[in-house]
Amino acid sequence: MAHLWIRGSYDGGMTPASTPASGSPWGRIDLHAHSTESDGTASPRELVQQAHAAGIDTVAITDHDTTTGWPDAIAAARELGMGLVPGVEFSAQQQWASVHVLGYLLDPAAPAFLAERERIRVERVERARRMVERIGADHPLTWQDVEDHAAPGATIGRPHIADALVTLGIVPDRSAAFDGILHWRGGYYQPHRAPKPSQAVRIIRAAGGVPVIAHPAARGQATMDERIIAELVDAGLMGLEVEHRDNPPEAQEWLRGQARIHGLITTGSSDWHGRGKPNVFVEHTTSPEALDAIVEAATGAEPIRPA
Repeated sequence: MAHLWIRGSYDGGMTPASTPASGSPWGRIDLHAHSTESDGTASPRELVQQAHAAGIDTVAITDHDTTTGWPDAIAAARELGMGLVPGVEFSAQQQWASVHVLGYLLDPAAPAFLAERERIRVERVERARRMVERIGADHPLTWQDVEDHAAPGATIGRPHIADALVTLGIVPDRSAAFDGILHWRGGYYQPHRAPKPSQAVRIIRAAGGVPVIAHPAARGQATMDERIIAELVDAGLMGLEVEHRDNPPEAQEWLRGQARIHGLITTGSSDWHGRGKPNVFVEHTTSPEALDAIVEAATGAEPIRPA
């Protein structure tokens, strides 16, 4: 895929997540969705089609640690006249907890990004194998069962293990799997070796992208206290995903305050996974002003604008 370059600079002004303005050229915006290239249940093309059917005008594809879904998503967006923001959800680790950093409009061919993405991909697969071995000692689960639930070439992770457990009748759904067998206290959990969030932020910035912390107050995330946010801002953090179903209302208010202090962009997103999660398009959206700030700041790639 040819890479399109843009120039811009970030002015440090906070832009809020909100319901979209009908007159915006971006329309209704959702900046966090997953396809079968990682742990979603719809192909990149289907992701765009279902976003369109749900009333979304501009959607971001943000698969975990991969950009392989970009070409199909871009093609589908152009066919439908939709806006498309190519992105990635980068895995990171803050002490004991997993932290995810969304990277928008980065150059997927940037050397540092490519190297770290491949290292994380290999580690995710090895971690999944270790967990399947432990679970298989107590339940009728094999690696083949898990592979059967992943698209060809997709990076296998815990959601694919969850889907296999559901198919085998061991748990009723993904949520039950993550609340029990796959929970970090469930006895089968294996640690995930990943870069620190500050390193992930620097890698995204070096690739010309705009880093935004995904669902900062979600269960299982490291506590985003003032010190950690300040450290991430020093590393180049540019935004916080505030409006998300996993951020409690009181945490959203605190995150907005931190965004005002540090001049960060704030976004709202569904974190859509298709059938894999109850999250639905349009449950949270991003303001056109926030997306304008992201596009202006990015130097790695251009978005597809709505027709």
